[in-house]
Amino acid sequence: MTQQNTLDIIKRGADELLLEHELKQKLAQNRPLRIKAGFDPTAPDLHLGHTVLLNKMRQLQDLGHHALFLIGDFTGMIGDPTGKNATRPPLTREQVLANAQSYKEQVFKVLDPAKTEVVFNSTWMDKFSAVDLIRLAATHTVAQMLERDDFSKRYKNNQPIAIHEFIYPLVQGYDSVALKADIELGGTDQKFNLLMGRELQKHHGQPQQCVLTMPLLEGLDGINKMSKSLGNYVGITDTPTEMFGKLMSVSDDLMWRYFELLSFRSLAQITNFKEEVANGRNPRDIKVLLAQEIVARFHAQKAAEDALAEFEARFQKGVLPDDMSEITVACVDGSIGIAQLLKQANLVASTSEALRMIEQGGVKLDGEKVSDKALQLKAGEVVVAQVGKRKFGRVTLA
Repeated sequence: MTQQNTLDIIKRGADELLLEHELKQKLAQNRPLRIKAGFDPTAPDLHLGHTVLLNKMRQLQDLGHHALFLIGDFTGMIGDPTGKNATRPPLTREQVLANAQSYKEQVFKVLDPAKTEVVFNSTWMDKFSAVDLIRLAATHTVAQMLERDDFSKRYKNNQPIAIHEFIYPLVQGYDSVALKADIELGGTDQKFNLLMGRELQKHHGQPQQCVLTMPLLEGLDGINKMSKSLGNYVGITDTPTEMFGKLMSVSDDLMWRYFELLSFRSLAQITNFKEEVANGRNPRDIKVLLAQEIVARFHAQKAAEDALAEFEARFQKGVLPDDMSEITVACVDGSIGIAQLLKQANLVASTSEALRMIEQGGVKLDGEKVSDKALQLKAGEVVVAQVGKRKFGRVTLA
């Protein structure tokens, strides 16, 4: 493989590479490069948005390089202020360690364990004295910190910035010094912190790392960044059926974005798929290939095949799922409103979501679409409730 072929793989789907000529020099050394990506264990479950970085690390591993999966157990107790307009509450050591264990169990669904070194930044940061931390803080000025967009906005809006928040990018940067990183990966919102690593490596007389920023993956809505709080995510611990169904729900246009950032297929294959669709092939057929690839990665090939069979049975033939939940909902005064029923059955997060889904035509009872938001059901009834395409429950009204 030529150096240009290698660069093309590294830059695939990336937003920015800093600096390409430096990376060429590193590649010319014909040694495994040390590839760093940091994750603060602020939540125990990963979704496909997180795997954009993991996929890139896996591609680099397949090129023969060494992955440093950094769990920021020390920085996690500070709280990353990136993109926030307020101080993020820090986690306790116990919360950080519990979440970190979950991360370790999940990342090897993507990364090659034989080529991955899992590291914790508490390993070196716990050894820092107060003098060491002051010396680290002395490498940058407040003015430099205020160059970061989120800090700048908060300062201009007279919103508080705690001193410890300035420590966060410094510690993230020092991680690159401790690990002697050659390349650091991160989202576009992490650029300031990634460049901090370059500056601190230079300060410590080390070769500077290159920086590769990856775009933030849009969620299932095609608009907002994939996020659990927005409900537009595909979790890597979702069941095969859930994962397959969610991926089949993405728009035909968004499908290509997912192929670029999530698929391990070659760019030539993806280009060929686009040509087939342009020539009349149903994009659904291509979407099935994407959904099967992702499900097989996080579960197994047999699980992907079963998920496809269930999807086709359910949505093409109208078959109800075999694993439908059996739910009992208590009625007050002998009846219950449809919105409250859906909420108590855990088919929606709130009654407002239930009402919104009814307005959008996304709620069915016993296969019939519900249009009346004031619908009341009586105690003693048993109904099959459906919200959207994937949520079902056999509800007994008590």
